[in-house]
Order: sequence, then C-alpha cells, then structure tokens
Amino acid sequence: MKAAVYLGKETIETRELEIPSLKDGEILIKVMACGICGTDVHIFHGSPGATEATIPVVLGHEFSGEVVECAPGTSRIKVGDKVTVDPNMYCGNCDYCLNGKKNYCPSMSAVGVNQNGGFEAYCAVPEKQAILLSPDVDYEEAAMAEPVACCLRGIDNIGITQGDTVCIVGGGAIGQIMAQLARISGASKVVVSEPVEMRRDLAISLGADAAVDPVAGDLKEQLQSTIGKDYADVVIECVGRPVAVGQAVHIAGKGGKILLFSVPNPNDTFELPLIDVFQKELTIKGSFVNPDTQYRAASLISEKRLNLKPLITHRYPTEQLEEAIKKQMANDSVKVVVLPQN
Repeated sequence: MKAAVYLGKETIETRELEIPSLKDGEILIKVMACGICGTDVHIFHGSPGATEATIPVVLGHEFSGEVVECAPGTSRIKVGDKVTVDPNMYCGNCDYCLNGKKNYCPSMSAVGVNQNGGFEAYCAVPEKQAILLSPDVDYEEAAMAEPVACCLRGIDNIGITQGDTVCIVGGGAIGQIMAQLARISGASKVVVSEPVEMRRDLAISLGADAAVDPVAGDLKEQLQSTIGKDYADVVIECVGRPVAVGQAVHIAGKGGKILLFSVPNPNDTFELPLIDVFQKELTIKGSFVNPDTQYRAASLISEKRLNLKPLITHRYPTEQLEEAIKKQMANDSVKVVVLPQN
C-alpha cells in the first residue's frame, strides 16, 4: 500500500508499505479521508504538537474509513462499519488518568504521531479508539470528528451561557467549527474576526451574524458597527499567535471569558495587560486535546448538526502530502484533506 512517511523536519517520503498485520484487539481501517491539522503542520516543521512525534511515522490523526478486518479480541466493531478514530491513548494508571484528567497523562501517545496514522491506505488501530458513524455519513466530514472533538473540549472549558455574544478570532477550519458550536451552545450573537475575505464570507454563509477584518481598523469599533456593542462576552482565539491573543484581550468585555485554543509556537509569549484582567475580571483558559469528546463529535456529525463540507477547500492524494501541508498554511485554504484511496 502507499503511505506518506514522515522522516524528520520538513522531510516526507512516499513509500510502499505492507498492509498492517493486526494484533489482538485491533481493527484494520481502509482510510477514506484524512484531514491536515495544525499539529501536523507543527510536526512537519520540527515543532511538537500535543506530543512529540516518533520518527519515522505516518502522520495523520484526523481520519475516517471503512473497517475491513477485525482481529481476535474485538467485539464492538464489525467489518463494513464506518468509523472515525480518537487518536489519543492514555496509560490509565497515573494520577491524572485516575483523577479524571487523562489528557494530562505524561505517557499519552497518539495514532498518527507515535504510531502510523491516516496518511496511508490502510491503518491499524485498537478497537477501543474507533467511534462508530451512521451508515450514510460523508467520509470527508467524518474525518473532521477529531477537530470537532477538540473544539468541544474548548467549548466545555470556557462555558458559553445562553444569550452570550461570542467572538471567534480566526476564521480557519477551527474558527469555523467553533462559530457553529457557539451557536449550538446558545450564543445570541456570533462574530468571526478574520483578515481573509473568503473566510469571512464563508463564516457568514455558515451562520455567523457578522465577520470583521482585524487589519481594517479597531475591532471594538467594528463590533459596535456590526452588532451594536463593542465587546464580546466570550472570545475564542483560534490563530495561535500573540497578536490574536492581544485582540482577544482587547475585545473581551467586563466579566468576559477568553479561550486560548490554538497550538502556539513553543517560544511564543504574550505581555498580558494585568490592569485588564483586574478591571474586567477576565477569565482566561486553555484547552488541551479531546478527552471524552470524540463520541459527541461523531454524534453531531452523524446527525448533521454541523455543516462541515464547505470547510474543505482542497483535496490531495497521499503522494502529495507535503504540498497538502503547505496548502493548509496558505490563505486561500480552510481545510485540506488527503484521500489515500486516490
């Protein structure tokens, strides 16, 4: 089978690998679609994502497909099932795992980071990592269950109250998902701040009340002119850059809540204006991976509660993974997927 093997910083090689032989408790998935994540971009450039990559490895942790084989020791998943995969695996024995905080597990590993993932035609995973999908689900949308699950973790962490005004800073794939989840969570107004016009237009088409350009002028003034007030109750930062954090702090209202969601560069820092935290009583939270939210994400996708297909702007075959990663970084893309069967 064809697989894109990551060999180290900015080095990917397309190889012919044997279809994996299953161990007890594993299933074999014919990979139909695999999304490119910001974590893949970080790893490609030699930075860590949620965990350090094990090299060589087939990347790709956002994928869906059809089950074609089940090893002894499996029972829940059957051949022919449509599944998506929760990539993150935990030890189950450390203090964090035993205290309901398994996403902090120091031994966490991930499919597509520490063992071969979805940028290959067939992928073996433990049955317990597979999430069943409805038979009529679209494979490309289903491949986005993992980023939706991560977004759900962030939404849970920050806590949107019915009637809140929510501003999403960043209109990439994550920002577009967050905007839809904010609406589902009860936000009365959803605004997306994004400098790329195509992404602003997409946000409006998917239900955002307004989309503003952070380089066109003061964000507070733009909020005032579009939604009638110059602040947001909840601000969700989906860019991963200090300038976006500054924008989030600037437009957060009194008593406001800020979620710093995106993966930053490990060396990035931000000089926090402490008077804003003091006078506005700001709550600032992070969000790390997707503990126990993948099933909910798959349910939302299976029940068609999210409109994800319009987010997919580019599709590539496995042998063009490097080009696909670079396209994911470009302003003319939103979500890039790899189709290993092409």
